[in-house]
Amino acid sequence: MAHHKQIPKTFCTTREAADLLGVSLRTAQLWAESGLLEAWKTGGGHRRIARQSIERLLANPEVRGIQLGATPRRRADDLVPVATLAPFNILVVEDDPVLRRLYEIKIRSWPMKPNISTAGDGYEALIRMGNSRPDLLIADLQMAGMDGFRMLQTISSSPELAGMTIVVVSGLDAEEIAHRGTVPEGIPVLPKPVPFDQLRDIAERLEAGRQAPGRTEPA
Repeated sequence: MAHHKQIPKTFCTTREAADLLGVSLRTAQLWAESGLLEAWKTGGGHRRIARQSIERLLANPEVRGIQLGATPRRRADDLVPVATLAPFNILVVEDDPVLRRLYEIKIRSWPMKPNISTAGDGYEALIRMGNSRPDLLIADLQMAGMDGFRMLQTISSSPELAGMTIVVVSGLDAEEIAHRGTVPEGIPVLPKPVPFDQLRDIAERLEAGRQAPGRTEPA
């Protein structure tokens, strides 16, 4: 019997993209909105995603790590009882590898023993946030690739990331920040060198709020 070779589509729906990438539908939507996936909308308002951009993202080692580490409990975390809360998670976005290593060393020594993950730019950070929302995001502004300004704009326009606690740590002064872009209202900007004591105080307050009886969100 003759077999006809199927020609792969050059585009996918958002759900098909999510299945191919091994992530949730909400994650695929976030990646499309942020530009990680090349997407457009049809005349009827349906999003289409370029197959080539999916393949490029699949080649990214960070995405492969997400697929290997994915669990079926993506949406159940919000329902975990206080007594069995997962460890406090911190994501640091910083392009200087030496400084990223310093963050890891310092934060892992905190009494609360938080989990820490790092990203070298905004794109990598959004990949990580799409899979697992951190309890605290610490971000630089001046980075190659997607810088902190654009990353924060993407986060502020994404409902699934609304309310995330974010702290900016930057070597830029207020005048330079105003010239380069804007930081969304309500996000504190701390100066470099990194003020680890202040960051620890913020993390401990969030952790205390997370464990308070009857509380579902930090103060």
